[in-house]
Amino acid sequence: MDNMTNRTNEKTKTMNFSFNESSMNEFRRWEKKFPEDPAGRRSLVIPALWISQWQHGYISRDVINYVAEITQTEPLHVWGVATFYTLFKKEKTGKFLLQFCTNITCSLMGGDQVFVNTCKKLGVKAGETTRDGMFTAVEVECLGACGESPTLQVNEKYYTHMTDDEVEKLVADLRKMA
Repeated sequence: MDNMTNRTNEKTKTMNFSFNESSMNEFRRWEKKFPEDPAGRRSLVIPALWISQWQHGYISRDVINYVAEITQTEPLHVWGVATFYTLFKKEKTGKFLLQFCTNITCSLMGGDQVFVNTCKKLGVKAGETTRDGMFTAVEVECLGACGESPTLQVNEKYYTHMTDDEVEKLVADLRKMA
């Protein structure tokens, strides 16, 4: 076996992620929107990461390498994009990712205390996942809903004007849905 074939086989062995058919179709749809030059390829990183997260659940090392390959960019660039934006999860999370805004407006409206109280009720520390794998509770910098604070985002859905009682009811409802 020549060196090129050997390197290809090694790469295939370590690459444990690739788009399924639906994800690849979505990526191809995005690909048509950007120029084929290097800047256009770099612009595809965000949609590719988003599609990857929908499919895989979070942005793993394999996802970073795969996105770098399909966008023809460097893994370091992809990692930089993934770590810059809080919408990309870098670790596996529970079925429901509870993102509590604790920025200044939400904190002034009690959001930081709602976060602390929720963690206590769930029996987790910030960033941890419940034992049953249902909930991960994290603080985020800003959800852009200052006029309706305190704000909580569960996966991609926003909940505003949240209180301890409302979060407790929401958690109970999410458990029933699961």
